[in-house]
Order: sequence, then structure tokens, then C-alpha cells
Amino acid sequence: MNDYVTWLRDSSPYINSHRERTFVVMLPGDGLENPNFANIVHDLVLLHSLGVRLVLVFGSRPQIEARLAASGLEPRFHQGLRITDPAALACAIDAVGHMRIALEARLSMDMAASPMQGARLRVASGNFVTARPIGVVDGVDYQHTGEVRRIDRKGIGRLLDERTIVLLSPLGYSPTGEIFNLACEDVATRAAIDLQADKLVLYGAERGLLDEDGNLVRELRPPQIPAHVARLGGDYQAELLDAAAQACRGGVRRSHLVSYADDGALLNELFTRDGGGTLVTQEQFEQVREATIEDVGGLIDLITPLEEQGILVRRSRDVLEREVEQFSIVERDGLIIACAALYPIPDSDWGELACLAVNPEYRHGGRGDELLARIEMRARKLGLKTLFVLTTRTAHWFQERGFNPCSVERLPPARASLYNFQRNSKVFEKKL
Repeated sequence: MNDYVTWLRDSSPYINSHRERTFVVMLPGDGLENPNFANIVHDLVLLHSLGVRLVLVFGSRPQIEARLAASGLEPRFHQGLRITDPAALACAIDAVGHMRIALEARLSMDMAASPMQGARLRVASGNFVTARPIGVVDGVDYQHTGEVRRIDRKGIGRLLDERTIVLLSPLGYSPTGEIFNLACEDVATRAAIDLQADKLVLYGAERGLLDEDGNLVRELRPPQIPAHVARLGGDYQAELLDAAAQACRGGVRRSHLVSYADDGALLNELFTRDGGGTLVTQEQFEQVREATIEDVGGLIDLITPLEEQGILVRRSRDVLEREVEQFSIVERDGLIIACAALYPIPDSDWGELACLAVNPEYRHGGRGDELLARIEMRARKLGLKTLFVLTTRTAHWFQERGFNPCSVERLPPARASLYNFQRNSKVFEKKL
């Protein structure tokens, strides 16, 4: 089958779930200068066309640096924040104004034979961010460097209701008419929290958070983030992680870290089950739990291919509906990727482990062991002393986990009488 067709089919649940959702997307100044920027715009346009309510926040650090250098001025920082004196503020205003106009122009394109054809986007920017001065910290006056005081939630909401993309710059205004230079991460985080956004997407140079060995960390919870921030020190990735954690603590369901250098990183993260960046969420992205009647369809999808190969005994939908409470499952973002069932044998202290199955795409991740531990825990709670399993293909796997071969005659009479000699399954038992 064509890979595109497969991808489109697999992405349909996300297309439906993202429609009419509010996403705040932050693109730093480095991302605006990256060769991949045009593709990012195309991806944002696609999100808009799929019904996503978009708020785009942009940064301007390298552009301000360039203007300071051109003016022969030295940038000054304290604790990672720019000290914005009047000359630096003038450079910031010039850089932000230039970038805002360039972004609006890019989003206004309607070129034939391009992803922008027929888009006809409306983009709005303005005084949506009220700011206040940071003031004096450790004896250092930050002057025109500020922090977000308030986001115009109602004004932005009305524009989003009208299918307008809202553009927020790293400048804020005070009620007294002053202008303050802001960190774009602060603007994006506060916007996501105040708008009660469904997602905050943070672009950075890396694919996401990388561990000590350079491997991508797929998923994080806010309590795990301080250790990574400490490890990264003053790295920009630490700022993104801190912003993601702050957003989640503020009620944003999910924050995503993706790369502005990778073509399609945003779409891969939002429209595939495993994503391509780092997800920060309060929720459990993957969990082991007991099955409910709503899971029957997912169980059928998981075990049918294995039944057709003769690995599992066939179960009808009626049987699954009656026995669904016997199942434990691993659910990953709404998809059942593994299952196992426990059947206590009447008038005995034995239980049968049955229908242990893992989606081929998620094998070698320890999920079979997770389910086995879950089944053993359930069996002990029921007072069972012995767990047994019948298998035709996976004998070694069970033996490696403490199961020993046994005869059919060892099984309780209620189960031994049902043994299918034609199937000729091997029997293994494990004392609990």
C-alpha cells in the first residue's frame, strides 16, 4: 500500500481530535532564519485548514543581536535575560516590526502550485499582551525588559472564532504607554495558559530533549523536568523545558518540543502516535489498566491478526464482550497496543494467563513483562497460588520468566477437560 495512504488513514483520528482546538505555537528568531522556515509556514497553514485555532508567537533574539552589532552596541545580559536600555529597545522595535511584517507577508501568499494556494488566511496582531517591568534584580536595572502581566483572552478568542490566525510578538505594552521587550517563551506560555489552549508547541534547534547519550526523550512529566534543566544548565533547551512544565502546571494538557530544522517535525509530532519530538504532559501517555466494554473494538483490532496466524485462539466479539473484564491492556494515546487476560479456574487456586499479545510495532519495549506483572498481581489478590499458560509459539519467552513445563493432567479438572489436543499447545505453570 502507498505510504501516503497509510499515513493519511492513521492520522485521521488526530485530524478529528485537533479540529476546533487551540494551539499556541512558539517559533524563536533562529527558526525564522532557518532554511526550513518556509516548510514550517506550510505546516501551520495546513493546521489552520484542518480547523485548528492558531496563535503564533515569534522570537527575535538573533535579529536584535544583529541590529545591536550593526550599531556598534554591546548586548548586556543578567541571569540569562537581556538588559534592554533605550538603544537596545530601539533595536528590538525595529527587529520585531520587520519580522512581524515579513511573517504577515509570508502568511498572505497565494501562489499557484504551492501549499499556500487558495489559503486566503487572515492574520491579526496588535496590543494583545500587557506587560510590566521586571525592575531591579540583584541591583541590576533591567530597564525596558519586562514580563507578561496579562493576555487579552477575550480579544484573541473573538479573532480565533472568526478563523483568524493571531500573531503575538515579543513586545508588550503597559497601561502607561511604555514598551517592554519580552521573552517569547514567557509570551507563549502565558498565552497558552490564559487562553486555556489544548497544546503549546515549542520549536527549538533539537528534535526535543536529548538524554546524556544523545537519545530522544519521548515523554516527560513536569516533576521530571527539574533534573533535566539542572543537567542542561543554561542551554536554551532548558528554557523550553521549563516553559513546557509551567504550561502544563497552568492547565495546558500537552506541550511539545520539536525541531525547526527538521522538515515536517510539527506534522510528525501532532499526527502520528509516537510523534517525533518530546511530549510534556500531566496525563499518562501510555498506561496499563483493566479493560472495559469500550475497549472491545481495540482488542479485536489487536488480536485478530494473531488469531489468523494461529498464534491465539479465536474469540468472537460476543465472547470478548462477556469476558472483557478478564483483560488487562496497555493503552498508548487511545490505541490498545498490548493485552493479556486472567481466567480464575473454578474450585481451585489456579488461574490461566491467556491471550497475551503485543502490537508488532511496540514489541521489545517491555510491555509483555508489564502485563505479566499486572496479571500476577491480580492473581495474588484473588488468592490464586499457581498461574498456567498454554502456548504454541512462545514457550521460551515464558520459560525465561519462571514458567516451568507441566502436563495437561496437572491442570485443574475443569480446565483439563477443555484442552484442545488438535491444537497441541504446550503447558507451563508458575508458582506465585
